[in-house]
Amino acid sequence: MNEAPTERSAGLPRRALAAARPFLVKSDAVWTGVARAATIGIFLLLLAGALDLARVLFLPLVSALVFAFIFGPLQVAAARRRVPGWLFALGCVVALIAIINLIIILTAAPLIEWLGRGPDIAKSLGDKLRILAGPFSAVQDLQRALSPGSAKVGMNIEVTTFITPALAFLTPALGELVVFFAALFFFLVGRNHMRRHVVLFFPSKEDRLRALRVLNEIEDNLTRYLATTGAINLCLGFIVGCATWIIGLPNPVMWGVLAFAFNFLPYVGPLIITIALFVAGLVVFPALGPALIAPAFFVGLTTLEGHFITPNIVGRRLALSPVLVFVGLVFWTYLWGPMGALLATPLVIVGTVIANDFLAKNEIELPE
Repeated sequence: MNEAPTERSAGLPRRALAAARPFLVKSDAVWTGVARAATIGIFLLLLAGALDLARVLFLPLVSALVFAFIFGPLQVAAARRRVPGWLFALGCVVALIAIINLIIILTAAPLIEWLGRGPDIAKSLGDKLRILAGPFSAVQDLQRALSPGSAKVGMNIEVTTFITPALAFLTPALGELVVFFAALFFFLVGRNHMRRHVVLFFPSKEDRLRALRVLNEIEDNLTRYLATTGAINLCLGFIVGCATWIIGLPNPVMWGVLAFAFNFLPYVGPLIITIALFVAGLVVFPALGPALIAPAFFVGLTTLEGHFITPNIVGRRLALSPVLVFVGLVFWTYLWGPMGALLATPLVIVGTVIANDFLAKNEIELPE
């Protein structure tokens, strides 16, 4: 008679524990996911810190690796025609050096001429922007009221204030260029060996085939992206050069080359060219209206190119999220400057290909 209550009382905790077990299992799974996310977050923070601290080393190496992927399909085609690997690699390096020298030759003399006219340009801009003197004066009065000891806000334009940091920001180090070209040469020469080591790193046959497929897709997508955007930017530069010649701006060849080169930088490049065209228009033309023709035309042209032409051509094979492109542009520009901005979209393409192949695909379609 005394054992029955004991068994019932002992059974209650068991039933309660059995009922609470799903919640405990769910809680363990949640904390496991949190721990994994925290580990990945710590790794990404450490990786970003390493990329920032070792910028001089990683920037030329990553740049060379990206260009090696871009030249990969061309190297395969050259190998089929019995072209030696070292000869193809040397030809790619020489071609890149020739393109860089051609851009410098076409833009150096006009840019030096414009920079030599810096004081006159600053005076001309100051005279033509008198319309903004009222808003600047209001800002100056407000700043004096809030902070009497603050610096003055005026219409004085110091060209050297912009030129010095711009040159320091845009001019790459000679040592990094040497490392880039040397690394590109050796990456292209040892392309097959590197691919073999990457594929054999995975233990199973399925993973090796997947890694090989990912490498081929990265090369194919990067080559197609560069060829497509290069052709589009070349047409855009030609149109801009002709338009600036018709409008009456001096040095139309320089404007075409700059539009071609800077349009490889998403968002930032077109903005720089728009501002430069506006400043040049203010210097050349006597009124504000004609000065707005060239930048307005360029904004319309780049809007048409960026929102309709390039997405319809590139997006047919590889759909890139504008959010990912923008975030990648901000991140890599913050880490590596203008070269980071140039590499942002190719690195986003690499990440997109890897994510599409290695991450589990969800077949459930969510309602829009």
